Amino acid sequence: MTIEILKSMARENQVFSFAQLYQKTHIKKDALSVILSRMEEKGFIERIERGKYLIIPLGSEKGKYTLHEFVMASYLVEPCAISYWSALHHYGLTEQIPNTVFVQTPARKKKSRMEVLGVKYQIVRVKDTKFFGIRKEWIEETPIGITDKEKTVIDCLDKPHLAGGIIEVAKALKDRTLDHSKLCEYALKIDNFAVVRRLGYLCGQMGIPVNLPHPPSKKYLLLDPTMPAKGKNDPEWRLVINQDILLTESLE
Repeated sequence: MTIEILKSMARENQVFSFAQLYQKTHIKKDALSVILSRMEEKGFIERIERGKYLIIPLGSEKGKYTLHEFVMASYLVEPCAISYWSALHHYGLTEQIPNTVFVQTPARKKKSRMEVLGVKYQIVRVKDTKFFGIRKEWIEETPIGITDKEKTVIDCLDKPHLAGGIIEVAKALKDRTLDHSKLCEYALKIDNFAVVRRLGYLCGQMGIPVNLPHPPSKKYLLLDPTMPAKGKNDPEWRLVINQDILLTESLE
């Protein structure tokens, strides 16, 4: 019976919830909890969070099987997109390897930080209006949402602490395949003028021509909010340059 239940669930998805199994089997919930506990003990399934289970393929060694971390992320919250530092690394826009998988979503999630099968995940909830610029990529036969290159850069300017700081974003801007007009479009669409200021300043330092409005406010913001508020003021973009950005390469 156990194997038949798993085969039936696996035909639909490799991850299932307690509620889905209950709806399919109509087994009493107390009895179903016991069955799931025994399945887990035998290595047929692994609990990835409360009420959600991963089906382990037959023949796999107990405690050793896992999924690609991006595929697993897609099961933790829906809709979602791999983003921030994780997307930067995926596109080769940073040499740094994040020790956490960053997942963006407009949906509510009780836990924003979790560890599943030894991998750390951080769920970042954003407004519906900030959830755009997402492309699909097939990983292990699963369609995974990943922010495109330009949206990744803009998201990292929006939340530099989720990207390793402003230096990592500056490195990413050196990528010659970036669509600079799309960067500007996204910077305005995300509705955070700090992003416009940071992008304008960095592009100016790199000789990247951009068409961005200058700040309407006289208040100075930090170029890198992850660093102390010490540095020279840039009057053009109204930024405190509190991080040395050594941009020796120009795109000209």
